[in-house]
Amino acid sequence: MKRWLSLGLLVLLFVPGCSSDKINVEELTLGLMLGMDLDKDNHMVYYLSSPVFNKEAKKKNEEFGRKSETLRQSMTGFDAMTTGLTIRGKVQVMLIGKRVLQHPDWFRLLDVVYRDAKYSVNARVVAVDGPVSEVINFYPLDKPRLPLHMTRLIDTANRRGITVKTTLQELHRQIYEKGVTPSITEIKKSKAVEVTGTAVLNERGKYAELLNLQESTLLLILQDRVKEMNLSVQIPGEDERGPIRRSAITFRVKSVKTKIKTKYAQDRFQFDIDIKMPIALSEKLFPFDVRKGGDKLQKAIDEQLKRQVERMIRGFQKHQVDPIGLGLHARAYEYQAYKKVQDHWGEEFAKADVKLSVKTEITDMGPVK
Repeated sequence: MKRWLSLGLLVLLFVPGCSSDKINVEELTLGLMLGMDLDKDNHMVYYLSSPVFNKEAKKKNEEFGRKSETLRQSMTGFDAMTTGLTIRGKVQVMLIGKRVLQHPDWFRLLDVVYRDAKYSVNARVVAVDGPVSEVINFYPLDKPRLPLHMTRLIDTANRRGITVKTTLQELHRQIYEKGVTPSITEIKKSKAVEVTGTAVLNERGKYAELLNLQESTLLLILQDRVKEMNLSVQIPGEDERGPIRRSAITFRVKSVKTKIKTKYAQDRFQFDIDIKMPIALSEKLFPFDVRKGGDKLQKAIDEQLKRQVERMIRGFQKHQVDPIGLGLHARAYEYQAYKKVQDHWGEEFAKADVKLSVKTEITDMGPVK
């Protein structure tokens, strides 16, 4: 046995490698960020951002823009513009202009992404409020390469609970799953690229509304997809006129328990949502003895959070969208009733009766009284 093993090692040592398959990284164009947008004449424009590994190059990224009817055709155009072999399997971020999202059935433009196995379906899908070209051509001097910066920005924002994290694979599920409507991260370019919240889409993928950072946190709570986050509310009666809002209170949520009960009665779905969360006070701008009046403060916080969530849910029903995924609960617990309305769940959800209960418990108020 040892003789055969030694002979095999000798053969490996003397057999040369396949040098024809060798490709240097300098000869590749790694597409780390893709984008699609409409120009002023409503023509589709596709963008590609790739790192530059050439020592002689002064720029660390190269960007390309191409007017094309489809994403696949744009790739052919990019191949004609780049000096390296275009690699599509390393895409980290897919930027989609808000003007594109305002057109129904734009999702079909991504057909090649799911049909061509060379694409990565783990790329984060991001809505851009403004021209995609401004983001693609942005060069932050104090940040890493833009595609890497964008990836970390979205992942960190999701961990902090201020936006969702939707990959191309997850977006595909949300588009074709009848019991939920899509939601993706939204960004805006001003002096820097910043996360503005969560873009909510309808069942056909058309842009419906924007949830701000706090509303995005509340959405993640309803989806039961967040473990720790910060929330702020204004306590009525504690405010005074002037530039400083004394009614603000901020707290850290350590954990959340969200329970949803579903039933069908009187020709409509009914959802009872119960949210319980222990909280730790992190900021209180008005004088209040928490030890003596903790129950009163908890009740005030509960009322304000309930109002915010109820207002958000009314917005969902107005736009006939269900990013929470209550349709999944309807299918699981009231299948016969859901089966009749699954093809127009948005309309049915708009008529649903949603009752909400929010209960907080102050477990920590910090080292100061």
